[in-house]
Amino acid sequence: MERNRSDESRKTVRVPSGAAIMRGDVTEALTRVFFDEWARTGYAGLSLERVARTAGVGKAALYRRWPDKASMASDLLSRVGLTITDVEERGSLEADLEAALFALRRVLRHPTVRRILTDLHGEIERTPALGAAIRPFQRARRERVDGLIDRAIERREVSPLVDRQMAADLIAAPLYWRLAVVGGRSDRAYIERLARVTGAAIRASEVRQAS
Repeated sequence: MERNRSDESRKTVRVPSGAAIMRGDVTEALTRVFFDEWARTGYAGLSLERVARTAGVGKAALYRRWPDKASMASDLLSRVGLTITDVEERGSLEADLEAALFALRRVLRHPTVRRILTDLHGEIERTPALGAAIRPFQRARRERVDGLIDRAIERREVSPLVDRQMAADLIAAPLYWRLAVVGGRSDRAYIERLARVTGAAIRASEVRQAS
């Protein structure tokens, strides 16, 4: 009787079939190929069937994770966007700005990322669903800029009335334009100079309250 119960318990403990498991290596392969294909063909030419085939998995494995192209783009971009602008305190506004700019430069120097970002910004008007895909990236960047500005206010380097939205634009846009749009260079001396100019512009962006 004891042996029967033991045998029965072994029968009831079953490992789920492979089709029911979201394997991490499959997700990683699909993610890598998705970004590679996006950089190669642009979003408009991106085919999820080709992504699955190139990754060496069936279409069902992809569609279990993401129901369509916009959902896949939104999910994967949000994961990337949470980490690329995280900067620790460096003791001054200019030092913090330098660190943020060097972090952004590392991202924009990657040819795949650079092609995807420029294509994404061009595609948003044609494909409104992509607006949702980039919002997590924008929110994450804004949160980190807010932290940088908060530290500068605490150190009395910046007025509490600083225009935070303008500060976020000032920190990201010039370097993005130089590297991703015009293909310019950004050595250390350029980043240091850009940090000083950006710091001065942020200080001058104080929002004047109506009297």
